Amino acid sequence: MKKYLMGLIAAGTMMGAFVTPASAASALVENAKNNCVIGEQADGYLGVVSGANASDQLRREVRDINQQRKTVYADLARRNGVTIEVTAALTAEKLMNSATSGQCIRKQSGGWVKL
Repeated sequence: MKKYLMGLIAAGTMMGAFVTPASAASALVENAKNNCVIGEQADGYLGVVSGANASDQLRREVRDINQQRKTVYADLARRNGVTIEVTAALTAEKLMNSATSGQCIRKQSGGWVKL
């Protein structure tokens, strides 16, 4: 069941949650992830790394992406009979495991870790 749910979440997340309105915004977010300004969190959302200097535009993009993710999580949760939090946490696990060297992730304990 968990494997099946993970597959659904991954498919839904990739198809809808990370779409940004403009390619420049996408490049901004990817650059910020690669420079440890923002990172994936254990709750399934992007966050600004403590002490990082994030521009207002980047913060807006992070908020937009997180809102898109929340919408996808809610839809997947409803279809699979689980909570949004469960859906987000399962997706977070996958996203954090796919983070690359130099990126930061925020563990459940709250601390940021640079890979």
